[in-house]
Amino acid sequence: MFVIIGFILFIVVLFMFYFTALSFRRMEILKDKKKVVAWCLSFIPIIIVFSVFNMVNALIIVLHYALILIIVNLIMLIIKKKNNNLLVLISVLLTIIYFGYGAYESYHISETKYDINTSKDVSDFKIIQISDTHIGATFDGKEFVSRIKKLSEIEADIFVITGDFIDDDTTKEDMIDACSALSLLHPKYGVYFVNGNHDRGYYSRDYSYEDLTNELVKNHVKVLIDEVVEINDDYVLVGREDKQYSRKDIKELVSEVDESKFIIDLNHQPNDYNNEQGQVDLVLSGHTHGGQLFPLQYVGKMIGANDETYGLHKRKDTNFIVNSGMSSWAIDFKTGTHSEYVIINIHGEENE
Repeated sequence: MFVIIGFILFIVVLFMFYFTALSFRRMEILKDKKKVVAWCLSFIPIIIVFSVFNMVNALIIVLHYALILIIVNLIMLIIKKKNNNLLVLISVLLTIIYFGYGAYESYHISETKYDINTSKDVSDFKIIQISDTHIGATFDGKEFVSRIKKLSEIEADIFVITGDFIDDDTTKEDMIDACSALSLLHPKYGVYFVNGNHDRGYYSRDYSYEDLTNELVKNHVKVLIDEVVEINDDYVLVGREDKQYSRKDIKELVSEVDESKFIIDLNHQPNDYNNEQGQVDLVLSGHTHGGQLFPLQYVGKMIGANDETYGLHKRKDTNFIVNSGMSSWAIDFKTGTHSEYVIINIHGEENE
């Protein structure tokens, strides 16, 4: 099945490349050129894109241009206006605007706030959540410092990092700088970290996962791997190992927790909602990057890759929040979402 799907995708990509080159081949400037010369020249824009961007981003740009080209072509056919030069010009401009917007949403970090009301008799509580920083992708370790300085000005009870803090390509220097930046944070009850699927690394780096955790601990970050921590008299924090690795069931983790307390569950991938609902009060995740590119924010849930892709959702008495992340992985654009850090204000019954 996967071989068939892969083959179909390969054919689609080849067609999109041909269709893109064909659009330039039909421009007036190339009409009088020899056929071979004209076709060679028509591939120059594609070559330029691949020389400026890495392979993943270049491929995405070319495929989107081809889709925009098809849409604009259909519109021009409907209004009966056939002009190849105008067709290419409009399609190129729309592609530039679309990815310019996507670059802004990827590199600009927004603040998102959620208010959670609970019937439990607990005090008000403020959480700052960051996720999927992928240090080295859209900002390096030193640039991360300036972002953390801004967050350090916000008074909070706890600060949580829900995975993919670093990437497979994060350098040791950037990793150390990023961990050091976390020491600037001084929330009332501390800073907490859980693993994402990238933190341990998919392939060899010039430092180990132990080096990462040592740097985190050195900078007063509490690393939770299938652990339960009592924050105060009202709140309990559960830090789960990432889904990719062997881990305990959520029911086992909270089996001895006082149900009158408000239970916060940190789980990088939003993939265990059926088990988590009714067991905890709030689940904080990341991983999806909010869908990254339109319309992937809808596709991920449709195919069952994730229980939710972005935002606040509620199942039974459990609230679920999926953070779109402060950065990106491999792709430099966010056209279906935005980069963010999240502030969650929990309001207990005793303060209503």
